Amino acid sequence: MTTVLLVLLAVAVVALVATFVLRRRFLLSGLGAVTMWLRPVGAPRWSVGVAWYSGEQLLWYRALSLSVRPTQRLCRSEFHVEGRRRPTVEDGAVPDDSQVLICRTGAGPQELAMDSSTVTGFLSWIESAPPLGR
Repeated sequence: MTTVLLVLLAVAVVALVATFVLRRRFLLSGLGAVTMWLRPVGAPRWSVGVAWYSGEQLLWYRALSLSVRPTQRLCRSEFHVEGRRRPTVEDGAVPDDSQVLICRTGAGPQELAMDSSTVTGFLSWIESAPPLGR
């Protein structure tokens, strides 16, 4: 009886891990998908996820989730980058070669951390937003 339970538990764990891996692979396979850390200003922890540039929105999916819906939808026309900095010791999980962007968004102040090579494309995407009132 315990052997059957252990086998079922092992199968469930393998299925869960495979689901996480397949979901992440699917999210990163799309055009305009990048790994990005997100943290509301003043929050103690960063959350890692996958961001997709989707027309006028940045769709952000939490990495450690099974949800197929984005956790955050940030509108490009409401994005304002107020500054950038290098990660500090307090940023913990963010890689040292990343850049942290301090942003004001429609969802409130946010900090976004991404690979330095991704920052240029991200800033171009924001700046290429059509003018308001069109």
